[in-house]
Amino acid sequence: MELSRKELALLRALATRQGRKKSGCCRCEGLRAVRELLAFYPEKVKFAAVSESASGVFECAPELLRIVPDKLFSEISGTVSTQGIIAVAQIPPEASGEIKGNFVLALDQLGDPGNFGTIARSLRAAGEYELWYTKGSIDPWGDKAIRSGMGVQFGLNLRRFETLEELALAGVRMGVKNVFIADPHQGESCFTCNALFDRSIIVIGGEPNGVKGAYPDARRVIIPMPGDYESINAAQAATVLIFESVRRKMN
Repeated sequence: MELSRKELALLRALATRQGRKKSGCCRCEGLRAVRELLAFYPEKVKFAAVSESASGVFECAPELLRIVPDKLFSEISGTVSTQGIIAVAQIPPEASGEIKGNFVLALDQLGDPGNFGTIARSLRAAGEYELWYTKGSIDPWGDKAIRSGMGVQFGLNLRRFETLEELALAGVRMGVKNVFIADPHQGESCFTCNALFDRSIIVIGGEPNGVKGAYPDARRVIIPMPGDYESINAAQAATVLIFESVRRKMN
């Protein structure tokens, strides 16, 4: 089936935050990302636009497939070297209700989509679901964040807050016991802090300034670095913390 004018206009609009907000949809681009989206969340997919040259390597339900001329596809693609496949999907409603899992990972003004995607995949791989973020953080439904996360966003409980204090207070109302801020300079060791994953919120800040927001009762936690050299970025730090929770579960 060919792409309709309405669908083409939607694809173009979804490249902007305003277009995503107005339509309630997002774009998922790339062969692996779209395959994972169809495998795990097929009910979210509205249609899949495939370039003529890529139509032989991608399969999906005929009613979802839209074949697009290569030149037109290059115009609507969000990448320089396109793989020839973009799926349009419904953005899930923001999570509500009780916290699922053992802890909340919170992002405070983290603006890098690559870091966001790595953190989101690590969190889901560890069997956790709560990923909260403050205003000023990357839009989880933007093209780059979707590509980086491989669409894992659809399986997480995403919740957005205006400030870190608002985020933390919401957690407290839902039974959070402690709020921890990842600090590169001082705090309790993440490997010995017993309360770190006990109904807690762990806050990761963006680069290069770390956590910008404030919460009066927050505790500081560090990743010990005996080499006395700051060598890990926000995504690596978050991954270390996330998989420390897995290590504890297995012991």
